[in-house]
Amino acid sequence: MDIQNKKISEAEFEQLRKEVLTQWPTGKDVNLEEAVAYHKAMPEKKDFSKKLIKAKQEKRTLIEPRAGVPVIDEHIKLLKYLQDNGEADLLPTTIDSYTRQNRYAEAENGISESIRLDRAMLNGFPAVNHGVAGCRKIIDSLDTPVQVRHGTPDARLLTEITYAGGFTSYEGGGISYNLPYCKNVPMERTIRDWQYVDRLTGLYEEMGVSINREPYGPLTGTLVPPFVSHAAAIIEALLAAEQGVKNITVGYGQCGNLIQDIAAIRTLEELTDEYLQKYGYSDVIVTTVLHQWMGGFPADEAKAFGVISLGSTIAALAKATKVIVKTPHEAVGIPTMEANAAGLRCTKQVVNMLADQNFQNNELENEKEIIRQETRCIVDKCFELGEGDIAIGVCRGVEAGVLDVPFAPCRANAGLMLPARDNNGAIRILNMGNLPFSQDLKDFHREKIEERAKAEKREVSFQMVIDDVYAIGKGRLVGRPRY
Repeated sequence: MDIQNKKISEAEFEQLRKEVLTQWPTGKDVNLEEAVAYHKAMPEKKDFSKKLIKAKQEKRTLIEPRAGVPVIDEHIKLLKYLQDNGEADLLPTTIDSYTRQNRYAEAENGISESIRLDRAMLNGFPAVNHGVAGCRKIIDSLDTPVQVRHGTPDARLLTEITYAGGFTSYEGGGISYNLPYCKNVPMERTIRDWQYVDRLTGLYEEMGVSINREPYGPLTGTLVPPFVSHAAAIIEALLAAEQGVKNITVGYGQCGNLIQDIAAIRTLEELTDEYLQKYGYSDVIVTTVLHQWMGGFPADEAKAFGVISLGSTIAALAKATKVIVKTPHEAVGIPTMEANAAGLRCTKQVVNMLADQNFQNNELENEKEIIRQETRCIVDKCFELGEGDIAIGVCRGVEAGVLDVPFAPCRANAGLMLPARDNNGAIRILNMGNLPFSQDLKDFHREKIEERAKAEKREVSFQMVIDDVYAIGKGRLVGRPRY
């Protein structure tokens, strides 16, 4: 498949659109002009982009949960509870797994079974099956902006229906919804399919409706070094901007070390702005999101609130524009709406207390500089591999192991780079794989890992990685042998 980082032409987009809208019967209800009019008639308080811009200007951190159930009325009930009792500033609609794989017939059956059994038989909201009218019923019932969160390699029809349905923010991208989620889908295909998503977003923008786009920051969620998620987010932001997207939220998954996490959020916005400006996209507004800890949680609810509070602290001190909140039931399964709301209120309390506090020291500045150097190595090498075209370059970069996501299931991913924590709990590199780092950066990571090994009186080995994966669930950050 031939791809390039070039805006899809009007004729090509219209041809693709005819095919996309026939993938499921609800596609026939999408009318772009009518959808734009619907968006323009919505009150400003339901506009995701505007709420993010205001929070950025005021240096406030907004809170957003994850949530989604298959039946419309139950989904509205859940989101209203999180809005009113959880004090959520922003709301999600998490999409079910069948829809994520474009298996709409099975999603339809899941809706029927959920109604028949009076309990959720899908792990999210099947927006394609509910169609434009069903989506608008949700938007009309709430006083808060709502985002689509999913994990879909080919999200084109889902985008059409949810945009027409009134959603004003949309998560995902051709890298972040491929490598962590798929096994056999080629990078070229997801990049191309997500160019369609971004071109549609650009069309809404050109017609006066700004829809927020958010690359998925945590990737595989466990021990992902900042430079990996930064590089993916920056590249997805560049691809989106070329298609006309003007409001982008770049994300990062909490790793647990206070200094590194704050440095990561601050450099993420800075570096994204830097690359957008460098390549001519000077009119894009960039905001940030911190995802609270995406790895294993303690089963004990009180201890789980401790993990949530640490993530809240990092988001507030880093001045992230928003934070995606976890629940005290994270180790058990799908949370009750009461537990979900409790996680939100816990986070709200922490970010409010820390809103006026600033965090700055030399160690933080040093960490920021390390992340800058690492990220530029990856992004610049991808541009080099693509001979100036980042769409081509990222595909070649993934194949070469230049952009290498740890623990990703995708066969396109090299899987050679291996992270582990240093003696202070920051994520460093145990095995470099094919990362295009300078010798100074390679030496820095080796020294940090060896420092930990010496402190723990053991050899540098893969066992460190295993210990780190399970550490937080056992009440620690670094996986020490004695614990």
